[in-house]
Amino acid sequence: MILTKNAKIVFAGDSVTDDGRKYPVGEGDGLGNGYVSLIDTFLAVDYPELNLHLVNMGIGGNTSRDLLARWDTDVNALNPDRVVVLIGINDVWRQFDSPTNPEASVLPEEYESNLNAICDNTKAKLIFMTPYYLETNVNDAMRKRCDEYAAICKKVANARDIPVIDLQAAFEQILKYRYPAYIMWDRVHPGRIGSMIIARAFLQKIGYVPKYDFKV
Repeated sequence: MILTKNAKIVFAGDSVTDDGRKYPVGEGDGLGNGYVSLIDTFLAVDYPELNLHLVNMGIGGNTSRDLLARWDTDVNALNPDRVVVLIGINDVWRQFDSPTNPEASVLPEEYESNLNAICDNTKAKLIFMTPYYLETNVNDAMRKRCDEYAAICKKVANARDIPVIDLQAAFEQILKYRYPAYIMWDRVHPGRIGSMIIARAFLQKIGYVPKYDFKV
């Protein structure tokens, strides 16, 4: 597993990451109700000796523009060893739910620029997770646009040798059997099932292996 003893891992993003975390800093019992809390629980059960410190710095509604603007105060100031970034869903969503307010949208060129700026302004090791949309029809307008942003996220990560987790691919298996609204009605916020999928995708990427064989 790539995480080291006493490492501080900051999760930065939008409402998918936030998910009810405590402010101003989400840590300890304030990690929220989503994937960050699930990851913390898995790691605490199987790797207590690593004494990992997870911090949730997601803010609902954030675009990559918003995240970049608060990067120094909300991420770098915490002196993390690793930073996990999941951003871009609102960059896409604002183009569809606020079409008469183009200033709220972050277009592809700016999204790529923002991701690169985040990389340039981060000393800690990064892990990217791609934006996703819970829609099986790849020709759906928002799904198609989100796939474009996911490709940009992968492009930036690959160019810089940053691990990247394809969350759209992670959701594909369950979407073979469940209608997207079963996971969450708005097809963006993951709910308990989607949060578990994100958590497991992350753990798989970092090389997590359940360590203890509980005898019951």
